[in-house]
Amino acid sequence: MRKTGTVLSTLQLPHPSMVLSVAFSPDGLKLACGSSDCTIRVWRTDGAELLLKIIAHQHWVRSVVWAPDGTQLVSASYDNTVKFWNSSNGDHINQPCTRHHTNYISSLAISFDGSFIATASDDKTVGLWSTKTHQRIGQALRHTAKVNCVAISHNGELLVSGDDGGKVLLWSLKHILEADDVDELITEDEATQRRQRLFHLGMQLPAPNQTQANNDEPTANQDSTNNHPSETDEASGCAGDDQHSLLDKLTMVRNASNFGGLHAAEDLLTQEIDTHSNNHHCYASRSVIRARKSDWDNAFQDAVKSIAIQPSLLGYISKGIALCGNEQLWDAVEAFDLAFIFSNHDLITVNLILLIKAVALFNANHHDEAMRRVQDLAAASTCQHSDALPYRIVNSYLRVQLAIIAFDGGRYSEAADRLSESIADLVSRGTPFEPNLQIFLVLFGWDLNSLWKTANQGRCDAFLRADRVVEAVEAHQYMMRMTYDGTETNCLEWSIDFKKLCTAHCLAKGDEAVAASDYDTAIELYSAGIGLEPSCKTLFAGRSKANLELNLYAEALLDADKVTELDPCSYLGYKLKHAAFHALQRFDEAIGAFEIMLSKLDCAPDPEIQKLREQYVGPSEVEDTIQQATHVQLENAPLRLLDTSTGRLCDREAQINAFMESTEYKDLLYSSMIHAPLRMDPIEEAVEKYFSWVMLSHRWESEEPLLRDVRDKVVYDLDPVGTVVKLQSFCRITRDAGYRWAWSDTCCIDQNNNVELQRSVNSMFVWYRHSALTIIYLSDVPPSAQSGALANSAWNTRGWTVQEFLAPNVVLFYQADWTLYLDDRSPNHKKSVAIMRELEDSTSIDAQALVAFRPGMSDAREKLQWASTRVTTLQEDIAYSLFGIFGVHLPVIYGEAKQNALGRLIQEIVAQSGDISALDWVGKSSQFNSCLPADITAYKPLSSMLSFPSEDQLMQTSALPLWDAAVMKLASTLYTQLDNLSAPRFSNRRLHLPCIAFPVTAVRRSRGQDRMTHLAYCVKADGLDDLLITTEDKLAQFSPARPTRQTFLIVRPWNRHDLGVPDFADDTHSDGNLSESESESESGIDQWVYWRR
Repeated sequence: MRKTGTVLSTLQLPHPSMVLSVAFSPDGLKLACGSSDCTIRVWRTDGAELLLKIIAHQHWVRSVVWAPDGTQLVSASYDNTVKFWNSSNGDHINQPCTRHHTNYISSLAISFDGSFIATASDDKTVGLWSTKTHQRIGQALRHTAKVNCVAISHNGELLVSGDDGGKVLLWSLKHILEADDVDELITEDEATQRRQRLFHLGMQLPAPNQTQANNDEPTANQDSTNNHPSETDEASGCAGDDQHSLLDKLTMVRNASNFGGLHAAEDLLTQEIDTHSNNHHCYASRSVIRARKSDWDNAFQDAVKSIAIQPSLLGYISKGIALCGNEQLWDAVEAFDLAFIFSNHDLITVNLILLIKAVALFNANHHDEAMRRVQDLAAASTCQHSDALPYRIVNSYLRVQLAIIAFDGGRYSEAADRLSESIADLVSRGTPFEPNLQIFLVLFGWDLNSLWKTANQGRCDAFLRADRVVEAVEAHQYMMRMTYDGTETNCLEWSIDFKKLCTAHCLAKGDEAVAASDYDTAIELYSAGIGLEPSCKTLFAGRSKANLELNLYAEALLDADKVTELDPCSYLGYKLKHAAFHALQRFDEAIGAFEIMLSKLDCAPDPEIQKLREQYVGPSEVEDTIQQATHVQLENAPLRLLDTSTGRLCDREAQINAFMESTEYKDLLYSSMIHAPLRMDPIEEAVEKYFSWVMLSHRWESEEPLLRDVRDKVVYDLDPVGTVVKLQSFCRITRDAGYRWAWSDTCCIDQNNNVELQRSVNSMFVWYRHSALTIIYLSDVPPSAQSGALANSAWNTRGWTVQEFLAPNVVLFYQADWTLYLDDRSPNHKKSVAIMRELEDSTSIDAQALVAFRPGMSDAREKLQWASTRVTTLQEDIAYSLFGIFGVHLPVIYGEAKQNALGRLIQEIVAQSGDISALDWVGKSSQFNSCLPADITAYKPLSSMLSFPSEDQLMQTSALPLWDAAVMKLASTLYTQLDNLSAPRFSNRRLHLPCIAFPVTAVRRSRGQDRMTHLAYCVKADGLDDLLITTEDKLAQFSPARPTRQTFLIVRPWNRHDLGVPDFADDTHSDGNLSESESESESGIDQWVYWRR
């Protein structure tokens, strides 16, 4: 015994495409399937043997059901038809149900007694159909959306249907079916007979010399000697059983109509009249022929002669037609009224005369009147429960004629709308256009057999001429879907020409819509064109472009694939593909498609297409450029960084590899290739953005995670205890701020690698300076702290933190709980006035330096003073932490002691800049050099500070104007020699200073001196005791209360030989508050020189 759910068999000769419906026969021995290949296949269920293959429809077979007795199959299709099939041999049973649905039929159900079926359609209706007559039962059941499914209850009294809008409607069928039972009292056969009577003109007319049947006595108007019956005889003879029909009397006209020989028919009738001059039928027939030829006068004469010989129905009808042609409407109406005499009160004959009169009025250009009459007749037939088909056909035909008139008048939109109304009342494939309907062909030359085709082709052309291109395509598709093989052959040539023309319109209009940025309309137009010509790559390409503009990337990619399928050698499909792939962020595929596109352009036979290659940049060129930009960016980046997206520590190689694998890299590569020439700015910006890093500034605590603790591990997975939490929080904050890379000095430097340590210490300022953000973590500042907490934080006492807040351009201060300090949510706390003021007050660093610090040697003593209150864990770090601030690179030698480290730093500062302000300190001298301090604290601010001019001030000095040429020459020589002196320098730890300068703050002439030969001045200078200067020159007097615009300096060379003058005693003295200076200071100053700048 087989397991439940196993496959029992696979059916032989399966459908080549989608199976849309399956159904078991009532006895379960057969299985029927409907498919998108337009066929129905029937198999045996026991052996899976194919029994029948039925070529069923012109479109997909959407639903198949069995009749309850199993003798019939019923199928519904997207061609809007329902067909019935003999389940034994596959023969088609009678006509299909085709009249009412105007869109796809999607579902089918049959009642349990097999008496009726229900159909669900995309036209938002459910239809009921008799399985006996194949006619519609009642009115359509309407939904507000497309109806997808339908089912009938077991007792046949209820119907349920579901639609696209999510609605499920339950219908009662009882009254609908009861009303249909009454209608069926008039059977289909009776309806057919009545239709034949109408269009075959079942009014029987007596033959010449024939008296009324079953009447032994002549009527009062009958003359036994007369060969021509009277009007009364004609009228009474209408009911004769053996009389010929009107069409029979118009046989020659009918044959002429069928074979197009009106002239020949007229000649034959003329010959007959010449032979039998009293044949009123021939005159009436010739009148019809001449009216068909618009020979209205002769047609009227023939009609008059026919009536004169013997009044008849045909005679008066032909007279009425001729009079209408001559615009003699009242006479024409009278002629038609006289024709009623011969109707024998038969309702069908009366209605036929009324229809003919309406058509004649229409042909006389009284269109509105004619249409009103036909519509009134149709309404009357409904009330009388008579067949409305003739009136509907006439109404549709006249509508088509009105549409043709509108088309010929250039009113194409009106023509299209009229034809749409007509087609809605017509049934495809000539079903109602039986040969019995040819009375209108005979009388008016109507081609009813081609009416459906004429209307549909006219509608297609009208829509196209009206620029309603999409509707033109839909009209064509509807027509071809509803066309059977016999008509399709006749339509094929027209269809081919129309599709070409319409496809060109779709393409042109679609391009216009794209140019106007109306992409929805463009897509609709391109799609319509594709429906007509699915092998046109240009349409697919246009739709792909429009889809790209609407961000419909998946749809754009499908269209691009179709372009490459239709033309594999073209570059266009790959151009669209790489754009769609890129928009979908499928970057590898986008780059692959782009490279194929370049190869297609390179190999294109058309030189103009080859030139398009110049618009693009080759992948290798872009890759090289990105690589160069990457190396430039990483030159100023830390050696190791934490990847905040993965939590892993990455060295330089790992960072580059991550970039090469990232979507950012692929996007950059792609976007740089698609436009030539290659632009560097976007590449540099993208590389800088990707490699942007965030630095951490913090106070080291015990047991910080080191390199060995995070290497080859995920930071986020570490045990969140102690300082690990700080590292994890820092990485998360960085990641949430949109940065991928983070740096912390605890774990991103290999402390055991001297080379790396040297490089890191000397580069740290640069790393902070080039960081995108520096996060300053204040571990001892509690949440919601008030202003002042930053100043009192331990972070503000550490040596390394000076450069860590001076170097960055962007900083954010975080409190212990990783909330922003003072809840300041600005993107850069360097722009926070409150925070910067607090930092300025606590560090004595001016606001300008805090916000926009520039490293260098200037103001050396001031910078040393910034660090004078700081402490470091390792003593040498107090000097190493200042390397970046002064912009120097020196060896890092842990263990050398802070005196040596600080001495080497100050020695380098003086050597490079010549700024000797660093020699101004108070405290213990260094063993490294007695001119230098032993500790950074020697630069702490004092209550009274000496002030020194800078080297720039010294170099810009000029000599005091002297009164005679000899002194001027000596002064000029002195100036030149001083200007060319070498900068202060250290050599073998010995300080070499060419001169020392002191700014003069006051000059006052002293009393009691010999005014005849010398002048004495009391001089105050920064850095010196008060001086008494005697000179032959007159000096300008000034004081802080009476300032001067000029600057005066006291300059004393370190070595008198630098001036090239002999050794002589110092002439300076002091008196009272102006004490006398020693002849030579302990520092060895030999000569004073007074300068004015």
